[in-house]
Amino acid sequence: MKTKGIILVLFIVSLFDLKAQNVDMTGFVRNYTSVLYNNGDFNMLQNTFNVNFETIGDKGALKANPMIYLYGIDSIDFRLREIYLDLYFNSIDLRIGKQQVVWGKADGVFITDIVSPLNLTEFLLPDFDEIRIGVYSVKFDYYFGNSTIEAIWKPIYAGNELPPRGSIWFKPPEFPAPPTFDYSKEKVDVNIKNSEMYLKYSLSSSAIDFDVMGAYVWDQTASMHVEREVGLDSLGNPVLKGLFITPEHHRLYVAGGSFTSTIKSFVLRGEAAYYNGKYFQTADPLAEGALTQKNYLHYVLGLDYGVGNLKLSTQFIQKYIMDYDDFIDEDEFQNTMTFLARYDAMRETLHLELFSYVGLNYGDALIRPKVTYDLFDGFSILLGSNIFVGDERGMFGRYGDNSMIYTKIKYNF
Repeated sequence: MKTKGIILVLFIVSLFDLKAQNVDMTGFVRNYTSVLYNNGDFNMLQNTFNVNFETIGDKGALKANPMIYLYGIDSIDFRLREIYLDLYFNSIDLRIGKQQVVWGKADGVFITDIVSPLNLTEFLLPDFDEIRIGVYSVKFDYYFGNSTIEAIWKPIYAGNELPPRGSIWFKPPEFPAPPTFDYSKEKVDVNIKNSEMYLKYSLSSSAIDFDVMGAYVWDQTASMHVEREVGLDSLGNPVLKGLFITPEHHRLYVAGGSFTSTIKSFVLRGEAAYYNGKYFQTADPLAEGALTQKNYLHYVLGLDYGVGNLKLSTQFIQKYIMDYDDFIDEDEFQNTMTFLARYDAMRETLHLELFSYVGLNYGDALIRPKVTYDLFDGFSILLGSNIFVGDERGMFGRYGDNSMIYTKIKYNF
C-alpha cells in the first residue's frame, strides 16, 4: 500500500508538469456504487480516476493512459492501460507499446475481437472500453485504396483476468473430492516461439464494409487438466483418493471475418470465427484428462434500426462445437440473443437505455436498464440495474443472487 501511495502522489504531481507542456489531457473522475437486491450489501464502492495524455505531430504521436481505481477506503489498483508510440509514413502506420485493439462488428460479444484479453472479474458488467486489457504489441497498418492490411505481433502473452476466490462472480466447478492444484504449467514463458500473430484485411466501400482475419494465438483461459489417484477400500472396491489439477494454456488457430452493410433504414452486421484446437471440459471430472479437443464455430448476425432519437438493435449469437461428444460439459449449440433499445430525450441530455442478453438454451437472461442525465457540460448521473434471471444452468441464471442496483456519477474533463 505504501508503494502504491507513493506512485499515486508522483502521478498526480506529474499532471501539473505535463499540463504545462503542449500535451492534450482528457479523462474522467467517476464514483461507482452498487447494492445487491437480495441482502442489501454494497457490491461495489469504487472511485475511478482515468486520464489520457496525448501529443500528436506530423510524423508520429505518443499516448499514455494511466487509470486508478480506489476501492472502499484505501484499496488502490493502479493500471497503465495504454502507453504507445505511433509512427506515420507514406501509406503506413506503426504503433509500438501497450495498446488496446478492437476488432469485429458485434456488440457485447467477442468473436474476432480477440487481440486484447478481457477483465472478467466483474463478469460482463464493466463498460466495454474498460473490460479490454491493453497488451504489449507491435501493430502495422498498410493503406491502399479503400483497403487496409493490419498485422499485429504480440510477443508477451496476456490472458483473461478471472474473478478471485471470495468474489460473488467466482463460480468454480464442483469436484467429488477437494482438488490439489499444480500451477507450474499455467505461465506462458516470454520468448519468440510463444509469440502471437494476427493478420486482418479490411475493405470499406459505399455498399459494404468487411474484413477477414487469421491468428495464431494462445487460448486466453487455461484448460484444467485433471489426474486422479484411485485406491481400494477395505472391501477391495476402487475409491477416489485425490484429484490433481494442472491449468495449462494451449495454442489455437483462428480464422474469421465480419461485415456491415446498409439496406434502406437498416444496418445489417455479421461476424464469424472458426477456432481450431480448443480444449473443452468434460462433464465427468474423473475422465482421463477431463478434457477433449474439438473445433468450434462462433458467429453473430445483427440488425440495427434508427428513427429520430430512437435506436433499436438485436443480435443472434451461436456457438457450435463440431464433432460433438455427449460427455462435453457444454451444449453442442449455444444460442444467445441480445436486444438494445435507446432513446435520447430533452435535447439529448436524458438517455434511456435497455440492453439484454437472453440465453435461449436455458431461458436465462441479463437485463440491464439504465437512465443517464447530463446535468451540465461534462457532468452526468447514471442510475441502472443488472438483473439476472432464469435457470442456474445458464450463463446468466447462475448469477441470480448477484442482481443489483447501481449509480455512476461521472465528470469528464
